Amino acid sequence: MQSPLYHILNLENTLMKNVFNQNDVKEFIGRINTLTPATQAKWGKMSVGQMLAHLCVSYEMMYENKHPKPNAALKLFLKLLVKKSVVNEVPYKHSLRTAPAFVITEQKDFENEKKRLIAYINKTLDLGEKHFDNKESHSFGALTKTEWNNMLSKHLDHHLSQFGV
Repeated sequence: MQSPLYHILNLENTLMKNVFNQNDVKEFIGRINTLTPATQAKWGKMSVGQMLAHLCVSYEMMYENKHPKPNAALKLFLKLLVKKSVVNEVPYKHSLRTAPAFVITEQKDFENEKKRLIAYINKTLDLGEKHFDNKESHSFGALTKTEWNNMLSKHLDHHLSQFGV
């Protein structure tokens, strides 16, 4: 029998969906698959293709050397003043400003961005929570598996909800 503390610390008992749980990932992908190129946002300025590309940026920062890392001063600022709001379980408010790397102004190919996002989500599931526990993030230093989950899950949920799915 596991202790009550195990259940408090276990990702399965968090209010957030778990990007390391196959059923929750299927739910995210199912929501993504209900989007069409004509899906309109409930708030904000992005098209659905731009939103999918925007979501891909988090994964590009994890898996590709595509985005420059912040300098030491900016990383300290981000760690001290931004990290908590990004990795906690509190949902994002509508129409918040985003970091420059996440701003997508050009039109994006919906199908291509959808495939990329689903591939990134599946890669994260396949690597699993152990891979992410204390893994260095692009902007915030080492994060726990729970912080990685919260960051990715709430970002996905926020923007999928933005488009009504």
